[in-house]
Amino acid sequence: MAIQSNASTEEVMGGMKTFSGLTNVTVKAVNPTMAELHAMDINVKQEPNYTVEFSGESYNKIVLWLANADGNFKLEILMQNKPKVSKTGKHQWMNAVGQSTWSEDSPTYDWWKTEGQRKAFTGEETLINFVKAWANVASGDEVTFDTMPAIAAGDTSEIKALITALKDNQARVLIGVKDGKYQQVYTKYFGRLKPQRDDLFIKALNDDYGTFNADFNADLVWGTHVSTATLVSPDTIEENEDWAPSTNGKVTAGEDLPF
Repeated sequence: MAIQSNASTEEVMGGMKTFSGLTNVTVKAVNPTMAELHAMDINVKQEPNYTVEFSGESYNKIVLWLANADGNFKLEILMQNKPKVSKTGKHQWMNAVGQSTWSEDSPTYDWWKTEGQRKAFTGEETLINFVKAWANVASGDEVTFDTMPAIAAGDTSEIKALITALKDNQARVLIGVKDGKYQQVYTKYFGRLKPQRDDLFIKALNDDYGTFNADFNADLVWGTHVSTATLVSPDTIEENEDWAPSTNGKVTAGEDLPF
């Protein structure tokens, strides 16, 4: 007999360790090259491809690599160099202070600031919302990029410049696990360190369009991810039902049992 046993309390199966919950992160890179990823101890075998196609539409990926004490995590934003239009024909609009709304024509709402207003590019709102949290932009202060058309087309030079300018800044994000192994960053809300409003993540998750397509620790506390599972109960027989074999060999209720 040859059995190399270990104590039951010892973890020996290995596997990829994943994390989930709310955490503060710094931004380490934007659309890095393979060499830059290797310098971050992220092992890839070929140059990253920052374009993708869905349903016949081409998108440019803005990939921000976020980091905390436990590792590196990838925030992906899909952008297109064309205005974002709803199924009903309304345009999404952005302005110089990072507000966004939907309207067929120029917005005329009382709360809307007209400074710098224009039709938004696909994915722009997500990028601006992240930058507002990362740069800790005060409400009503300016948050715009000079080269937004180029950014939407895949040129990330202006975003990369922020890595140095904001090297000491952090954002607060929700991270989950998809398909049991892929770390994913929630994109419907990004938080700040002060004030730390974790309740706003819960509010976003409960919104009609706030679903997070990933698994995460239910209490949102950061740590090693514990997978959740939905158990499917088998069909049960009511206690007050009498069951017996039918003439075709199946069990039916109400027939006399042969014993």
